[in-house]
Amino acid sequence: TPYTTNAEGRGPAWANSLFEDNAEFGFGMNVAVETLRDRIQNVMVNNMDEMSDEAKAVCQAWIENRTNGEKTKELAPQVVAAMEGVNKPYAKEILSLKDYLVKVSQWIIGGDGWAYDIGYGGLDHVIANNQDVNILVVDTEVYSNTGGQASKSSRFGAIAKFAAAGKPVKKKDLAAIAMSYGHVYVATISHGASPAQVIKALKEAESYNGPSIIIAYAPCIAHNIKKGLYMSQMEAKLATECGYWPIFRWDPRLIEEGKNPFQLDCKEPNWDKYNDFLMNEGRYAQLTKVNPTQAQSLLEANKKDAQVRWAKLVKMAE
Repeated sequence: TPYTTNAEGRGPAWANSLFEDNAEFGFGMNVAVETLRDRIQNVMVNNMDEMSDEAKAVCQAWIENRTNGEKTKELAPQVVAAMEGVNKPYAKEILSLKDYLVKVSQWIIGGDGWAYDIGYGGLDHVIANNQDVNILVVDTEVYSNTGGQASKSSRFGAIAKFAAAGKPVKKKDLAAIAMSYGHVYVATISHGASPAQVIKALKEAESYNGPSIIIAYAPCIAHNIKKGLYMSQMEAKLATECGYWPIFRWDPRLIEEGKNPFQLDCKEPNWDKYNDFLMNEGRYAQLTKVNPTQAQSLLEANKKDAQVRWAKLVKMAE
């Protein structure tokens, strides 16, 4: 685990799964935790008659707020205090499960090779269910950790292993697939474009009681940014400004309020900057040398695809 514990000896539970099983593994962790929390609720409900008025009140409050992380963090010590000193089987069982009183924040994290390709079936299965799990896709548009192979997230003209002459087909639209379910919280973020929107999306995903997926634009070494990776913030900013990576949020809760669930969080792109953005990265700039006969058509297809997608997003926002 890359994480340490705090002063109380507590820290996040972290597990590394097999590459292709990431979504199912995280989903299973959440199902296991919620099953134990179901046990707590059953014990509370079945033994209310034996409890003091104070214990009844706090248990009822916990049941009503068990999906709320902040509320359960506040109520957990009250439940423990109400059960301590009670020499009854129900109290002992609740105390044995006290680590599960606080609502767990479950995040499933992986790259685009996993999310778009080898682990897509599992990811799709997870968001198709209604379990309260959050997915963060670190989208580098290439298999960064296994040597820079093209993924289904790679775009027209991108040079990578298995696409040495430039990828001849478009990028898979994972966000559109997720939004089509209707009950999934979806956001695309770009740290360079808007740190505030990044935080807002993460908080909304965390607070949403259901599956959420956040797709984060992530410059990496395989992009071969001309001035180096220390320019990744500026590169991510330019990606959004030129229309390459629009940022938005889809919140199903707004449907219940009779509002548009889709919020476009960036301005009209400056399409004149698009080619400058592409030529700033070796994965595209090298195309004119590697495949000069197809370079222009592939790069034009890249821009055209971005413009078509932007037009769809604008319609959704309206």
